[in-house]
Amino acid sequence: MTQLLWPPPPSSSTSLSSSMGEQTLSQTHTSPSSSPSPSTAPPIVSPSDPPSSSSSAASKIPFRPRKIRKVSSDGDASNKPPPPPAKLPIRYLPRPLSADGEVASALRHLRAVDPHLARIIETHEPPVFNTPHPPFHSLARSILYQQLAFKAAASIYSRFISLCGGEDSVVPEAVLALSPHQLRQIGVSARKASYLHDLARKYHTGILSDASIVSMDDKSLFSMLTMVKGIGAWSVHMFMIFSLHRPDVLPVGDLGVRKGVQMLYGLEDVPRPSQMDNFCERWKPYRSVGAWYMWRLVESKGSSAAVTASNGAGTQAITSGGMGAGALQQAQLIDPIQMLPNLG
Repeated sequence: MTQLLWPPPPSSSTSLSSSMGEQTLSQTHTSPSSSPSPSTAPPIVSPSDPPSSSSSAASKIPFRPRKIRKVSSDGDASNKPPPPPAKLPIRYLPRPLSADGEVASALRHLRAVDPHLARIIETHEPPVFNTPHPPFHSLARSILYQQLAFKAAASIYSRFISLCGGEDSVVPEAVLALSPHQLRQIGVSARKASYLHDLARKYHTGILSDASIVSMDDKSLFSMLTMVKGIGAWSVHMFMIFSLHRPDVLPVGDLGVRKGVQMLYGLEDVPRPSQMDNFCERWKPYRSVGAWYMWRLVESKGSSAAVTASNGAGTQAITSGGMGAGALQQAQLIDPIQMLPNLG
């Protein structure tokens, strides 16, 4: 009689299959890179195990997507208006004294604010401001007349005009074309020749121009012109008054104007340049006309003494030559940079 055993002992194939199944299950737990067979259930993955590639989508925790703000290099032009352009400061230049009615306005103002000056105005003809030459020509002429008597300077200037090819040819290019030797032959010193060339070079390189000089305010113009060799504060003040006809220029370094202020107010001493602004404050905005009358006041005293006035680049000897007020005024307007009234 055969004895039946229950459950039956596993066969070798069953044992191998079971053994392989256990091994497969064991590998599934230990090796996340293994893929389960299609006939078996998906493996259970513990929280500590990294997700496999096939189950990564199922194991991800869903989250709320972030809002990504789009940044455009051009900006949001549809919602925001473009920024306004930067505003440059507007500089208003005063009317020149050569403009119609400007001298009359200056005289009315000076009579009203200064009774002492009003008496001087009544005894002299009003000034007349003319401009016979463009700025470059006038500046070159001022350099030629420095530190020379009027007749000697006029002679050198006449030869300089001929060397350039005429009055209309006194331009930066013509001056640069003249060698120091050529200028020396007509009586221009080596130093003045270097001054003329420096002025012409600043025009040639665009640092200065007639148009820019006319459009500059007084402060900027003073800074730019004093950069030229041989042109100092006194020369710039004379140029601003008699060539550009600026109405509110006070040449504080001019001895004639300072002596006129001393006479006008009966001061014991000639005021220092640092004191001139206080004495002439009431003349604004027509201090150029006030200064012109100070020259007339000193000239009217008829002194023949020689006076030396500083021009910022040296000294200018100014002597009275017995010229009448009308002739002297005309000479000053013909050469407004260097011809000053008689100073006593």
